Amino acid sequence: MASEILINVRPFETRVAYVVGGVLNELKIERKSSPTLVGTIHRGRVIRVLPGMQAAFVDIGLEKAAFLYVGDIRADFDENAFENESDEEIILEETDPRPQQPQIPIQDLISEGQHILVQVAKDPLGTKGARLTTHISLPGRFIVYLPTVRHLGISRKITDDAERERLRKRVVALNPPGGMIIRTAGEGASEESLRNDIEYLDRLSKEIFKSYEKKKTPGPIHTELDVELRALRDLLSEDVTAVYVDDLEAHKRIIKFINQLMPKYKQNVMLYQDKKPLFDLYDIELEISRSIDRKIWLKSGGYIVIDEAEALVVVDVNTGKYVGKKDLDETILKTNLESVKEIAHQLRIRNCGGIVIIDFIDMTKEGHREKVMALLNDELKKDRAKTNVISMSTLGLVEMTRKRISPSLVKTLCEPCRYCDGKAYIKKKSTVALEIFRGLEREWSHLDNRKVKIFVHCHSEVIDWIYEVESENLAFVENKIGQPVNFKAETHYHIEQYEVFMI
Repeated sequence: MASEILINVRPFETRVAYVVGGVLNELKIERKSSPTLVGTIHRGRVIRVLPGMQAAFVDIGLEKAAFLYVGDIRADFDENAFENESDEEIILEETDPRPQQPQIPIQDLISEGQHILVQVAKDPLGTKGARLTTHISLPGRFIVYLPTVRHLGISRKITDDAERERLRKRVVALNPPGGMIIRTAGEGASEESLRNDIEYLDRLSKEIFKSYEKKKTPGPIHTELDVELRALRDLLSEDVTAVYVDDLEAHKRIIKFINQLMPKYKQNVMLYQDKKPLFDLYDIELEISRSIDRKIWLKSGGYIVIDEAEALVVVDVNTGKYVGKKDLDETILKTNLESVKEIAHQLRIRNCGGIVIIDFIDMTKEGHREKVMALLNDELKKDRAKTNVISMSTLGLVEMTRKRISPSLVKTLCEPCRYCDGKAYIKKKSTVALEIFRGLEREWSHLDNRKVKIFVHCHSEVIDWIYEVESENLAFVENKIGQPVNFKAETHYHIEQYEVFMI
């Protein structure tokens, strides 16, 4: 299906939209104040090794220490040796590009104070620092180059057996000095194209190793491309009919990049100069607003609710206004099938990661459950991020994972509510009022029957509630403590905030 890439560049933010058939399929947003760290390579210093967690904290020059798990450390790791001189035969790995190895305790691999070459695998998230790996990978147009290993892989999305065999033979013939993964874009790539990628990325890796040797303090030694160039490297293909860029300087950078890496697409890149904002072409602004809402309506009248926690995303499916036409089972099936497409779409646009739990409406027929699961798996094949789906439980719950690399759209564009502190709820006025009454009794119990004046400072809405609804309870408390209670409204107080003074 024909696709387009829209690149909206402003001094404070760059946004890239990948549109398929007029529908937003993928969205990348990067703000100058908080660029992604994924892919950046650093000289790090181990500041603490935690044998009990089989992990370590590493200083890479950021405000917050980064996290290195034992599974992300090469077993042959040596801080002064980077190039693999082995003449071993190239091994083609269909799954994990890292060589399988017995788990060695982290305290036997690294030590506190040691300097190591690391790459950021995941951006910091919430209270967690960036996640690191010593398995360095350098993405190119057709391959991902792995300078520290010799194991190779081919993207699972290249499904044609003949093409996989052709690529395998090409790689073996080229005998690259490091490992590599052939990307989905490598399908149909010529031997010359693969060789050019390998030679360029091998030179880049050698420059990185030299920079590491020269740098003596923790900090970055290699950064990834800007978001618009990364997007073109990863998304530009024969299916893309046009790339629109609405900034002249960015257009010049992109043309230069395209000429170097994929000149045959040069004619597809156009400078957008219309008055109408670029992201209004396909209502992308509206789609972004929709994708940070908690509730998403379906065309039938049903809806899904998406709640995002730090490491978990929960999706609830509801029939809503849709009442169906035939019977209950058909109504439920149609709602669930419609929700599948929207859920897969929202996971991509929102860039949700980690564990995802989908609560479909309960289906009594096994055939209906199979239809929903089959459609879910088909829709997730469109996702460039790695996903893993577990079968549906008898309660209609589907557990799945989606690889998290960078913060979600909600984390990028939003912040926790300052009023509710991210809880998504506040106490009722009646709850605060009853807390005040209990607080008065508690304070009075410490007075030894001394005569005092009692003042309560709280939000004006709570005072109104007490006089209008809780007057009987107030009279009970005043009678028990033998003193009238004086209220003072504090306009700057949070509705849950109050103070009791006894003078």
